[in-house]
Amino acid sequence: MGSFSIWHWLIVLVVVMLIFGTKKIGSMGSDIGKAVKGFKDGVKGEDDKSAAQINTSSQHADKGTVDVEAKEKARN
Repeated sequence: MGSFSIWHWLIVLVVVMLIFGTKKIGSMGSDIGKAVKGFKDGVKGEDDKSAAQINTSSQHADKGTVDVEAKEKARN
């Protein structure tokens, strides 16, 4: 009752192909690939969106800050 040999996996593969058919298995693989790509794009988009929010919030903070060097130069 050890691990499965290559023959066990080949028999399982043949049975799965007989049940679902090669077209259905190919379309399932394609759908999974599209889902993974969409997930990666979504995660990348969230990173871009959060970086944009950080940049926007830092720009708003810069409007309220005063540069000390600029004040000193204006006095001279």
